[in-house]
Amino acid sequence: MFEINLDLIKKYDRPGPRYTSYPTAPQFNNSFTSEKFLDEIIRTNNELNPPDLSLYFHIPFCDTLCYFCGCNMIISRNRDRIKKYTDYLKDEIDLLRTYLKNDRNVVQIHWGGGTPTHLNPDEIIDFKNYINDNFKVDQNAEQGCEIDPRGLTKEHLEALRSTGFNRISMGVQDFNEQVQKAVNRIQPEEMTREVINWVRELKFHSMNLDLIYGLPHQSLKSFEKTVDAIIDISPDRIAVFNYAHVPWLKKHMELIKAEDLPKPEEKLEILKMTIQKLTSAGYVFIGMDHFAKPNDELSIALNEKKLYRNFQGYSTHAGTDLYAMGITSISQIGRCYAQNVKKEKDYFEMLSNGIFPVEKGVYLTDDDLLRRYVITKIMCDFELDFNEVENKFNIHFEDYFNRSLIHLNEFVDDGLLKISNQKIKVTEMGRLMIRNIAMNFDAYLEKSNAKFSRTV
Repeated sequence: MFEINLDLIKKYDRPGPRYTSYPTAPQFNNSFTSEKFLDEIIRTNNELNPPDLSLYFHIPFCDTLCYFCGCNMIISRNRDRIKKYTDYLKDEIDLLRTYLKNDRNVVQIHWGGGTPTHLNPDEIIDFKNYINDNFKVDQNAEQGCEIDPRGLTKEHLEALRSTGFNRISMGVQDFNEQVQKAVNRIQPEEMTREVINWVRELKFHSMNLDLIYGLPHQSLKSFEKTVDAIIDISPDRIAVFNYAHVPWLKKHMELIKAEDLPKPEEKLEILKMTIQKLTSAGYVFIGMDHFAKPNDELSIALNEKKLYRNFQGYSTHAGTDLYAMGITSISQIGRCYAQNVKKEKDYFEMLSNGIFPVEKGVYLTDDDLLRRYVITKIMCDFELDFNEVENKFNIHFEDYFNRSLIHLNEFVDDGLLKISNQKIKVTEMGRLMIRNIAMNFDAYLEKSNAKFSRTV
């Protein structure tokens, strides 16, 4: 287990992107239209060997509002509204299928939200079968769904499993009752354990649990109990997210009182304790905020340098075309990112007219592609070979990134990375500040007024 230096964490705790894309979302613009997205769909589909497919479906509906939530969600119990939305998701599938070759292999499917299991079991089966019928889904495809144990039945999980889902991700956040009341998410530990028992009984391949530190009324002592309980539950993967209090972006976060949030010093102690406990329990620190058992695909991908990063976080499927469907979802294909409209009304209207419901996006320049490659390598491999980049992009690395390398000297001095033999290698402590390291290769940060969450 590596030594955690809280002084260094304090030093580098500043706002910065999470680099689930590069360029990051603030660079998306309205000049990137549905027509441009369609052009890129056609171009990439007509390549001699187009890449495999990754499919994401955004199901935004939730039963109740969690005050900490940073997702694009809609609080609704109107079943007609939910059905109308999934019917239009099918229309978006139909529109996409018009332009895709039938033999393109789907290697990854993910349902996110919102709460995908806000659909009832029959709705899950109907919609997932529609996906299965319209795409060539690989028999070994990774198929994951985010679930909420509140209101979940075993029938929900049976519906997911019977239609091909093999991975489950569930938010826990914190088992402490006072914290749960403060964020309006009452989820007793017994409920969580019951759902996990169902997941295991149904033989899902993998279970991920999400924790959040920095929530109101959390303390080192209280969160330690949650971490101990999670270790006892023994999920395959654990994500430990820093609560980003951004009421200027998410108005409902004003319902959380700033004075109830743990002080910065206590928050860092919570982070330190969590990392130490999870790594002592045998979990591999993947990087930034992810942990996995040594035999998990994430850990194996890290060792084999096959880890990737996209809008769902760390992934094992690099090089796919990611088609994301539903409001606010972001596709990544070829040289572009394309984000769908935010409002249901606009989404329905555009699809009714046979138009991809794109609101904004960005077409990547040669410099963007180069920097995306470098940032992805640093974020996923935690090392970078200058010669490899030079051969791939026909540049001289030290000339092209001269300014970036100068700025990295501070990280070298602080023991967060090493630069030698034409290579950058991030230390284990440096993985905690990996966003800060990657920021040095971002060409847009200095010119951007965008507000980001804090890096630690």
